[in-house]
Amino acid sequence: MVWRFLRFLGARGELADELTQEVFVAWLAGPPRCVDEDALAAWLRGIARNVLREAVRQRARSEARELPLLDEEATFVETQWRRLESDGRGDLRREALRTCLDSLDGRARRALELHYGEHLGRERTGAMLGIAPEGVKTLLRRTRALLRACIERRMEHGR
Repeated sequence: MVWRFLRFLGARGELADELTQEVFVAWLAGPPRCVDEDALAAWLRGIARNVLREAVRQRARSEARELPLLDEEATFVETQWRRLESDGRGDLRREALRTCLDSLDGRARRALELHYGEHLGRERTGAMLGIAPEGVKTLLRRTRALLRACIERRMEHGR
């Protein structure tokens, strides 16, 4: 029923297969309290709609990353790049970032890898880490703050 529903919503066969698995992983992780078959089916359809939405968002983000920057965006990025590299300390910054990343505990580092490296959304990152999406948001915010402070400390001391 879930697979057919995803197909009805427009998911292609392979995507429907993958998303059906995600729906049932969500069901196994925290099944609803309802015992009525109709209520369970409605719950599963709701999860299916959400995972399909997230898949569409991820695809849009990935396709957007492949597009060239607009002139204004490219100018802004280049200005920021020149500002960061103009003082001749770009290599120090990169080394500080590597060192600070190495100092992160496993969960924080894994969250960064999943969210930014593999471009997974908060829902999928949370599912892989065993935490709620809002917990992922908080973890990423705190981790970025730790990295920023670590890099600034290292840059102040010239290491």
